[in-house]
Amino acid sequence: MQRVCFLLKVKAELAAEYRARHETVWPEMLAALSESGWRNYSLFLRPDGLLVGYLETDDFAEALAAMAQTDVNARWQAEMAHYFEGLDGGAADAAMVPLTEVFHLA
Repeated sequence: MQRVCFLLKVKAELAAEYRARHETVWPEMLAALSESGWRNYSLFLRPDGLLVGYLETDDFAEALAAMAQTDVNARWQAEMAHYFEGLDGGAADAAMVPLTEVFHLA
């Protein structure tokens, strides 16, 4: 199992709206994430817009590729793109670069 952590930057002025959008994630998006191997997935948002994501999966590259094949992910990414800094309208999931794990206490 891989533990994956990544950082993205939400526009600070849209942070509250971004949080609100995640209170009602589409059921079909939740199902697609689960079916694609995303487990124990969390997002943490700092007031200045720093977003920390964490998930567990058997293979992150495969999990990303599986989500990229779903229509619901394309729709979700298109709706969420304007919330992020530095993506130039691109999809946030394409910008998820895992951080290197340097310590873990199980």
